[in-house]
Amino acid sequence: MSSLIAVPADTLTVTGAPKYFSVKGESGKSVDRGFCPDCGSPVLSKVEAIPGVVFVKVGSLDDPGWFKPGFDIYTSSAQPWDHMDPAVAKFAKMPG
Repeated sequence: MSSLIAVPADTLTVTGAPKYFSVKGESGKSVDRGFCPDCGSPVLSKVEAIPGVVFVKVGSLDDPGWFKPGFDIYTSSAQPWDHMDPAVAKFAKMPG
Protein backbone atom coordinates (compact mmCIF):
# COMPACT_ATOMS: atom_id res chain seq x y z
CA MET A 1 0.00 0.00 0.00
CA SER A 2 1.20 3.49 -0.75
CA SER A 3 -0.41 6.87 -0.18
CA LEU A 4 0.48 9.36 -2.92
CA ILE A 5 -0.32 12.89 -3.95
CA ALA A 6 -0.19 13.96 -7.60
CA VAL A 7 1.75 17.16 -8.21
CA PRO A 8 2.29 18.99 -11.51
CA ALA A 9 5.95 18.27 -12.31
CA ASP A 10 6.73 21.89 -13.14
CA THR A 11 5.61 23.04 -9.67
CA LEU A 12 7.64 20.54 -7.63
CA THR A 13 11.03 21.32 -6.14
CA VAL A 14 13.02 18.38 -4.82
CA THR A 15 15.97 18.86 -2.50
CA GLY A 16 18.76 16.54 -3.61
CA ALA A 17 18.82 14.10 -6.50
CA PRO A 18 16.77 10.93 -6.07
CA LYS A 19 18.01 7.65 -7.52
CA TYR A 20 15.45 6.02 -9.82
CA PHE A 21 14.46 2.41 -10.45
CA SER A 22 12.32 1.75 -13.54
CA VAL A 23 9.75 -0.98 -14.10
CA LYS A 24 7.14 -1.59 -16.77
CA GLY A 25 3.68 -0.55 -15.57
CA GLU A 26 0.31 -2.11 -16.31
CA SER A 27 0.03 0.14 -19.39
CA GLY A 28 3.29 -1.22 -20.79
CA LYS A 29 4.96 2.14 -20.20
CA SER A 30 7.66 2.86 -17.65
CA VAL A 31 7.10 3.68 -14.00
CA ASP A 32 10.14 5.35 -12.44
CA ARG A 33 10.34 5.18 -8.65
CA GLY A 34 12.60 7.70 -6.94
CA PHE A 35 14.45 6.92 -3.72
CA CYS A 36 16.61 8.97 -1.36
CA PRO A 37 20.20 8.12 -2.38
CA ASP A 38 21.35 8.28 1.25
CA CYS A 39 18.78 6.22 3.17
CA GLY A 40 16.84 4.44 0.40
CA SER A 41 13.42 5.77 1.44
CA PRO A 42 10.87 5.86 -1.41
CA VAL A 43 9.96 9.46 -2.22
CA LEU A 44 8.61 9.92 -5.78
CA SER A 45 7.10 8.13 -8.76
CA LYS A 46 6.97 9.25 -12.38
CA VAL A 47 4.58 7.41 -14.70
CA GLU A 48 5.23 7.61 -18.44
CA ALA A 49 1.50 7.08 -19.10
CA ILE A 50 0.73 10.25 -17.09
CA PRO A 51 3.23 12.86 -18.32
CA GLY A 52 3.74 16.13 -16.48
CA VAL A 53 2.78 14.67 -13.09
CA VAL A 54 4.98 13.48 -10.23
CA PHE A 55 3.53 11.32 -7.47
CA VAL A 56 4.93 12.12 -4.03
CA LYS A 57 4.85 9.55 -1.22
CA VAL A 58 2.79 11.12 1.55
CA GLY A 59 4.99 9.50 4.19
CA SER A 60 7.96 11.52 2.89
CA LEU A 61 6.29 14.85 3.73
CA ASP A 62 7.30 16.82 6.82
CA ASP A 63 3.63 16.94 7.86
CA PRO A 64 1.54 14.19 6.25
CA GLY A 65 -1.33 14.71 8.74
CA TRP A 66 -3.34 16.93 6.39
CA PHE A 67 -3.60 14.22 3.70
CA LYS A 68 -7.04 12.69 3.03
CA PRO A 69 -7.30 10.03 0.31
CA GLY A 70 -9.57 10.95 -2.60
CA PHE A 71 -9.82 7.38 -3.95
CA ASP A 72 -8.31 3.91 -3.63
CA ILE A 73 -6.83 2.14 -6.66
CA TYR A 74 -5.64 -1.42 -7.19
CA THR A 75 -8.15 -2.59 -4.61
CA SER A 76 -8.11 -5.98 -6.37
CA SER A 77 -4.80 -6.65 -4.63
CA ALA A 78 -5.75 -5.16 -1.23
CA GLN A 79 -4.94 -7.28 1.77
CA PRO A 80 -7.79 -8.47 4.03
CA TRP A 81 -6.35 -6.53 6.98
CA ASP A 82 -6.47 -3.22 5.06
CA HIS A 83 -9.72 -1.61 6.21
CA MET A 84 -10.25 1.10 3.62
CA ASP A 85 -12.61 4.00 4.20
CA PRO A 86 -15.94 2.93 2.62
CA ALA A 87 -16.74 6.58 1.79
CA VAL A 88 -13.76 6.80 -0.61
CA ALA A 89 -14.22 5.75 -4.27
CA LYS A 90 -12.65 2.36 -5.15
CA PHE A 91 -11.06 1.14 -8.38
CA ALA A 92 -9.90 -2.46 -8.86
CA LYS A 93 -7.19 -1.29 -11.31
CA MET A 94 -5.94 2.04 -12.66
CA PRO A 95 -8.95 3.97 -14.00
CA GLY A 96 -8.62 5.02 -17.52
